[in-house]
Amino acid sequence: MTMGPVSNKGFARLAALATGVGMVAATASLAADEGSIARGGKLYDKWYKVTKQEAPAESHKLYPADAKYAEKAKSNWRCKECHGWDGMGADGAYSSGKHYTGIKGINGMKGGDPAAVVALLAAPEHGFGEYLYDEDLTDLANFVVHGQSDYANYITDGKIVGDVENGRQIYNTVCANCHGVDGKEPKEMPMLGSLTGNPWELMHKVLNGQPGEAMPALRALDHQIAADVIAYIDAELPDQ
Repeated sequence: MTMGPVSNKGFARLAALATGVGMVAATASLAADEGSIARGGKLYDKWYKVTKQEAPAESHKLYPADAKYAEKAKSNWRCKECHGWDGMGADGAYSSGKHYTGIKGINGMKGGDPAAVVALLAAPEHGFGEYLYDEDLTDLANFVVHGQSDYANYITDGKIVGDVENGRQIYNTVCANCHGVDGKEPKEMPMLGSLTGNPWELMHKVLNGQPGEAMPALRALDHQIAADVIAYIDAELPDQ
């Protein structure tokens, strides 16, 4: 079938339509991939566990020589050890105590360019280019750019703020399958009730999962759900 000539107004409409479709496609392509972000969160936690590698034997070159874990390369190569579970580094929960390093957080990279984060991670100073594949670097960068949570919405004065009853319903239908109704499973890990003293870490793991384990990540759900689960664990499950 042959189409007739299109008027200037018709061209304008077609151009507008094409622009609109292009914008929708661009928006879809830029939408955050929650699976990639969750995997990046696990890499941020303990990347060598996720990638099934041995941790580097030498201390990370950017980790301060006088900090607590200077002699423990396995620990000081974890992203969280320098930048904190809350991503705020020296300005957040790691502003003092045994995890203090004086290193700034990653919170300034929220909403930035993942490619720039990949370049930073792969640079000789960070040294992750020697250990991580492109997919790993991309997932980690996606977590840094798209996956950081505003923990101030869920944690006040070092304590989680959530709906205990809603957390009970979520825990008993999702978490209890692996952790048991009393939070004492699996046997090789601490009881869940004993972990609520660090709500930032617990939020991170509930949202992203546990490295090397088949733990579901709740990241794609409203993050308040994670806070509610932790509030229930804190209020109802035994800590010893």
